[in-house]
Amino acid sequence: MDYKKSLVTIEKALSELNEENKKTPIIVEGDKDIKALWKLELRGEILSLNAGISITDFCDNIASKYKEIIILTDWDRKGGHLCYLIKKNLSGRVTCNTYYREIFAKNSMTKTIEGLPSWINKIKEKIINL
Repeated sequence: MDYKKSLVTIEKALSELNEENKKTPIIVEGDKDIKALWKLELRGEILSLNAGISITDFCDNIASKYKEIIILTDWDRKGGHLCYLIKKNLSGRVTCNTYYREIFAKNSMTKTIEGLPSWINKIKEKIINL
């Protein structure tokens, strides 16, 4: 893996995500993911799926409030399934953006949002020490 290229791609995506998040909420799996995005300096609305309600009810609530959302579930098996369920439940009602999830999955060696900040820091250290 070309770490420098991956880091540049991820940092560019984070910058774009930060801008987009000012007007579009991000859906993540839980509170640790929210904290990880805060570490990455995202300050827009971030919603946790782990709110104690079913995915159907969660999506109905989303559809009543938003026209577009950014899905940023983990890119492991569970996160992929959750992404699929959210998109299916919001189909025809809300535009679902999964672009950033795909960029992070392709360019990082972690499979979770909560692991992204430390992965970025480790890669920065590796590049500096080359």
